[in-house]
Amino acid sequence: MTLNQLRYVVMVAQTGSITQAAKRLFISQPSLTNAIKELESEMHITIFRRTNKGVIVSREGETFLSYARQVLDQADLLEERYMNDKHQSPHFSVSCQHYSFAVNAFVDVIRQFGVNQYDFTLRETETHEIIEDVSTMKSEIGVLYTCPKNEEVIMKMIRQNNLEFKELFVAKPHVFISYHHPLAYKKTLTLKDLEDYPYLSFEQGEYNSFYFSEEVLSTLDRKRNIKVRDRATLFNLLIGLNGYTVSTGIISKELNGETIISVPLLVDEIMKVGTITQKNMILSRYGEAYMEALKKHI
Repeated sequence: MTLNQLRYVVMVAQTGSITQAAKRLFISQPSLTNAIKELESEMHITIFRRTNKGVIVSREGETFLSYARQVLDQADLLEERYMNDKHQSPHFSVSCQHYSFAVNAFVDVIRQFGVNQYDFTLRETETHEIIEDVSTMKSEIGVLYTCPKNEEVIMKMIRQNNLEFKELFVAKPHVFISYHHPLAYKKTLTLKDLEDYPYLSFEQGEYNSFYFSEEVLSTLDRKRNIKVRDRATLFNLLIGLNGYTVSTGIISKELNGETIISVPLLVDEIMKVGTITQKNMILSRYGEAYMEALKKHI
């Protein structure tokens, strides 16, 4: 077993593709395939299952990759300290719902370590994909929310994928609107206040049921509905159409400017926002730093 072999399997897990991993590692696809087969043979395990859609990390592979990441992280630390090597290219990935505090925490991690080279990924994506990314180890950490209406389904999926949910905070729903919105003067809002304005939400692809919705109260009937895929588009439509969305109330002026405001919504509902990780996995130093940064920004 070599450090390069460990780097290879971590990259394959991250990309979900032998072809893509080979490109990013600057080696041929046959060389990468052979290196993985040799490692699996030596360790007497099957790390990846090959499918028509690519490769999937096996259950025993998840455990192996957890240890592999720790070994690589420690090797990088040793080289930095004793070889004065500042040219490491660490890898770290997060998958999250569309939360500004999750982005701010990601920025903090990059600034904290200040390495010359890195390969970090932040995926603001669909709820189902967040669970899948962490399960297949494409991402070390996921960030999502549960509420009383979706908690049973979401937590069941988390358990089935051998993941664990750690609560960060509990929030009451807030409405995000433009500060030019006709209702911006109000200290609180009701669903009745909002019924004539466009409701914006994030599309969930083929899993577009209320269980996977990012927005609490997504089961309510609304006259005007717009689904989008990214946060910038959603905020542009909030401003241009006097639309609204429902979220935690935490908003970043750094990322979103001062044109979007947060107003408490008077409903009997809560949102539990938390992180998901592989069960019993020891986080990398970047993962630990990200967790601390999340606590700071919430």
